[in-house]
Amino acid sequence: MNQHENATDLKSEWPRARLLYPLYSALCREFVIDMPGCADLESDREDPPQESMEESRQWFQGMDERIQVHQLRQFLQTTTLTSEERLRALLKHHLSKPVRSEADRDKIDFLLVQLFAHSAPSGLEESDVDIEFIAQALDTVVGVVEPQLPSWLSPLEQIIQSANQCRSLNELLTSGILEKGRKLKHLSADKYFEPIALVAFTRFNFLMRRVFFRLMHGDLNAILDGLRELESAGVSTLDCRSAQFSGDEPVARLRMICQSWKVMFHAEYSSGQPLRMLVDLRNVVDAALAKTPGARTAKAPAQPQAFAAAAGVSANSSAVSEFEVNIAPAGLDGDGNGQ
Repeated sequence: MNQHENATDLKSEWPRARLLYPLYSALCREFVIDMPGCADLESDREDPPQESMEESRQWFQGMDERIQVHQLRQFLQTTTLTSEERLRALLKHHLSKPVRSEADRDKIDFLLVQLFAHSAPSGLEESDVDIEFIAQALDTVVGVVEPQLPSWLSPLEQIIQSANQCRSLNELLTSGILEKGRKLKHLSADKYFEPIALVAFTRFNFLMRRVFFRLMHGDLNAILDGLRELESAGVSTLDCRSAQFSGDEPVARLRMICQSWKVMFHAEYSSGQPLRMLVDLRNVVDAALAKTPGARTAKAPAQPQAFAAAAGVSANSSAVSEFEVNIAPAGLDGDGNGQ
């Protein structure tokens, strides 16, 4: 880095710290993180001395070490403090670190797709979301990128196509598809931080997020349809112990739970335990339909005619527990990550 670049970075560092401080402070309170505030940042001074800059760096470093990936995901998807400007500042903060940990990588991975989803127009078709489109959207944080994928990133497209063929969340979670994505990220090591890799993984995460939305809502609709069929056939309770409910769970209560899940999954595209429960409940309902006279046998949801129409149910919105997002059995999230 030359002297001009260094001076430019220092000039932008303090305004970025001031922008991020309210968000970090709120996150600290939310998760009861044992970390005193930073007096200089709280003073809101505009032209700090060097010692204030150093204190600020140490404070953010301490917070970054304490903030878990799933906490950042959960917080940013529920707080009103999230904005495109702050997402960009968070990304620049993490990308500017001279040494990045695996946790930094996972945070960057989430922030990139969150930033793109925040700024992307609604109604995007899958064909619109190509490398060049993503690169243009992220150019202020990753720089100019030549839209030519190196060979080591080519498996990402194959993984996306395989995921698009899945017809239920259970199929996706048990197919090994998500493990392939996690493995590629892990093996990429420092190559992950190359601009073209950041862009490619953002595209991968965004499209995988859409797959999750489509399958989760497809499973919920299949469960609700199945519960109605079972009620019409005279079934009032189900043995749902395998889905972590009771052995004689009222169908009416299950329907209410599924309606609440629809709201939750709209806002959190991943939530570990609820996702596993969703998969298991779908299996319970399908099994009950198969052995109940007068009830229609469950069918797999049809593939959507328009990718954006089905997946866009909020594909662009902030969401998951980590959805925690720790998606269920394998502890993964809607970005195809594992925590």
